[in-house]
Order: sequence, then C-alpha cells, then structure tokens
Amino acid sequence: MHRSAPTAIAVSGALCLAFLLVACGPPASSPSTNSPEATATTTATPTATSVSPTPTASTSAPSDPESGWKSYTTADGLIFDYPAEWKITDPAGEAAPGGVFVNITNANGKNLATLRTNMVTGSECTEKQPFAVYESEPVPALEQNGTVPRYTFESRTDTTATDPKLMTLFAYGITTAPEPTGTETCPIFHFFTWPPSGAMFGGVYDPFDTTPGNEMHIDTPQAYMETQEYKNIKQMITSLRPAA
Repeated sequence: MHRSAPTAIAVSGALCLAFLLVACGPPASSPSTNSPEATATTTATPTATSVSPTPTASTSAPSDPESGWKSYTTADGLIFDYPAEWKITDPAGEAAPGGVFVNITNANGKNLATLRTNMVTGSECTEKQPFAVYESEPVPALEQNGTVPRYTFESRTDTTATDPKLMTLFAYGITTAPEPTGTETCPIFHFFTWPPSGAMFGGVYDPFDTTPGNEMHIDTPQAYMETQEYKNIKQMITSLRPAA
C-alpha cells in the first residue's frame, strides 16, 4: 500500500468539504456536510446488484450487552453496531427517495459518521492532489457483483491553498474507488455500490474540533488512530452489513 505523508496542516472537515465540493463539483444527489463526497476517478454508473435489502422499520437493539454495544437496523435493510452511549439520529435530514439519512454522534454531540443510501454517485475527476492512505482494508459483507468495497482513512492536500489551515482534508469511510498510487490522485470519493444505486458511510477527522470530551494533543491522523474513539468508529463502519 502506498503511503505519502501530507505536506500541510489538517483543516476543519466542514471547510475542506466546502472547498472540494466547489472545486470539483458535487454528486447528483446533495451530500451531507458531515462526510466527504468529492469527485470520483471515473464516471460511475451503479448497476443492478445481486443483493436486494428488504425494507424494515428502523430499530436499535442490544448487540453485545456485556461490551456495551448495540445494533441499529435502517428502514432499507442495513445493520451496523455502535457503542450504546452514542446517539443515532434517523432521519438526520432529507434523504434520497427510497433511501435513508442516518447521523451518529457521541455522548457530547460530536459528529462521528453519516450513513446515506440510494445516492447517485457518478462524477468526474477534475484535478489531482497529493494524498496519504493511513489505513485500508476490505469490507466483504458489502460485496456486490464481485466487487468488494474497502474501509479507508486517507487525506488529500490542496497545494494551491494560501492558508495552511485550509490545505488538508482527512476522512474515513467505505469506498469502491481504486486505492490511489503514485504521488497524486483524485479527490476523496467515499461511496460504494449498494442497491438500488450507491451508498456512503463515513466522516471526517478534524484536529481542530473543540467538542467537550476530546482527548488532548490529538493533532495528527496517526495520533487519532490510537484513540478509542477512532477505533470505535472504524469498528462501527466496518460492521455495516445486510440485515437479512
């Protein structure tokens, strides 16, 4: 796996997302401001898939009472596990027709991740940027038509930014985009194929976040990966699977 260290300081997720969406153009379905949704390396048109989730009522139930985790089932048939003290908001806003829009926050109200389904994911790569991949692993439970998406934690650096605080976006989530190689790649594209179109489950790491309860001196992605919060986020996102 290629790892290329970012050349500038990280920035607030909301500001970076605003930059990427303006610079590269948004997907056809309006994204959440809590997750990175920039352009893809190629124009992607999701096709019919082999798994068809059966709609169910959104529910939350014990997953492993001894560990303090619960499981949540969405109205369109996906399920994931999460720490019992975290809060699920569903719907968290206007969802795509036939899809869901779920937001997960910690006990102090810090945004951790967003899950959205039935998203339109086609877009084009309009520029390339220096990148870093800190972690990448397959999520076999979400395989569709022989394609296995992967969980990734990665960054992109805008070398044209004049303010160092506006240079780098750090984001984690599930993607079917190819793992980047070389020294530059397209902006972050955290979407994966899921019937009837596409879905996203991820969020951003913001070293400048001031939510109460944050660990001290966590100002690099490497340091954040060692926190229990990040480990729980990764476990939650990679637990996503069909409910049936």
